[in-house]
Amino acid sequence: MASGGNAIRGTRVGAGPMGEQDHGHHADRISVSYWDALGNETVRHFAAGIAEEEIPETIDSPHSGLPAGRDKANPPALAKAEPYKTHLAYVKERRTEDEAETLLEDALQQLRERRGQD
Repeated sequence: MASGGNAIRGTRVGAGPMGEQDHGHHADRISVSYWDALGNETVRHFAAGIAEEEIPETIDSPHSGLPAGRDKANPPALAKAEPYKTHLAYVKERRTEDEAETLLEDALQQLRERRGQD
């Protein structure tokens, strides 16, 4: 019968005199809840001694990727997604020739006035 390793049978590798409390797993912490616009709650834990100013007001929600805030009644709003515009939609938004000439004339007039003042 061959056995490998030097661990004593029935013991956990890495176990020693230090318990979980010595590793910091039971340090005093506070829980802070964040809510996103879809109603998802995310709880983050911070050290109990941390100043209130150091706790962030908003985070990115891991559930939805949206911003999440500490105020449950007023979470950050959803970002407005602009719909895709086709080339034809941009062409329809273009100014007419008369409007373009009027804008150009106004811009040139303003430049002439500025040069006259210098």
